[in-house]
Amino acid sequence: MASSSSLPAPRSRSKKPLGKMTDWLRQALLRKPKMPDSSESTPSDASQSTSQDSSPPLSLHSATSPSSPPKQTSDSSSNRWSKDYDVCVCHSEEDLGAAQELVSYLEGSTASLRCFIQLRDATPGSAIVSELCQALSNSHCRVLLITPGFLRDPWCKYQMLQALTEAPGAEGRTIPLLSGLTRAAYPPELRFMYYVDGGGPDGGFHQVKEAVMRYLQTLS
Repeated sequence: MASSSSLPAPRSRSKKPLGKMTDWLRQALLRKPKMPDSSESTPSDASQSTSQDSSPPLSLHSATSPSSPPKQTSDSSSNRWSKDYDVCVCHSEEDLGAAQELVSYLEGSTASLRCFIQLRDATPGSAIVSELCQALSNSHCRVLLITPGFLRDPWCKYQMLQALTEAPGAEGRTIPLLSGLTRAAYPPELRFMYYVDGGGPDGGFHQVKEAVMRYLQTLS
């Protein structure tokens, strides 16, 4: 019978695989999954949040389409406001009362005509001639209140000639209103244009207003 010493000794298991397994388990335990931090955000999220924060909150006006700018009306009276006055009334000093009545009629009409009368609208302290020339230039129409006092006053004749010089070829801008005179006394400087007869019940005021309105309608 063979002795026990002759039997082959049992082969010991290698420690190497067991050591590898232990190392793998240790590394797996140490390698914890990284949870996303709410305080940290990706660059794309940060830029998105920044753009959302910077944009103003929507309101009723921002949600709707922007309103288009108001269109300019091409009204026939749009050029009327290019001058300060519609009518400049030229008269003598003794006819101031009649001139004021004419101005009150024109300004109180439905057309609300803008009138210049020297005693009321002239700038205090300014030169009389300069004020007259500026008033004629800044008025669309000129009404000449031709009376016996108008023909006697050299200053009124200057006003008449200045009005003709401002617009010699503009029909309808100079409107003579003949009052208290016959046709023979009509100034020769105005013979090439028709006049309004002031002998009627309204003193020719309505016809003067119609003439002014007719000219204003031609400004379109």
